[in-house]
Amino acid sequence: MIYKDEFIFIERENSQIPWIKIFTNGGEKELSFCDEKTLKRLFEAVLIAEKTMLSFYKPKKINIASFANYVPRVHFHIMARFEDDDFFPEPMWGKKQRNLKKDFCGEFDKFCEKLTQNLKNNQI
Repeated sequence: MIYKDEFIFIERENSQIPWIKIFTNGGEKELSFCDEKTLKRLFEAVLIAEKTMLSFYKPKKINIASFANYVPRVHFHIMARFEDDDFFPEPMWGKKQRNLKKDFCGEFDKFCEKLTQNLKNNQI
């Protein structure tokens, strides 16, 4: 677990790229089932995560996704994408484009520290 507060928690997705998942604590199945405070915090956290990834990793693009078919609860995937990651420009669930096996997650612990600091300070 990377972070937890009253409304959300954040986990790492094991991947070649920096990839986190932000969940609501209540286990709501749909966004419309969340109360206003949970929604506010969830979307703040998504924006904070995106901006923190952009400044820390300087990726080509940030991908944000929410499907919740296999994990039927509200959550967002936030991924830093690089032109030479194995799937780019396809989504990480798409067709592999190359097999470089390059690790883009350097200093992930430092990224998590910065993300946690930004979340605690509500720095969007």
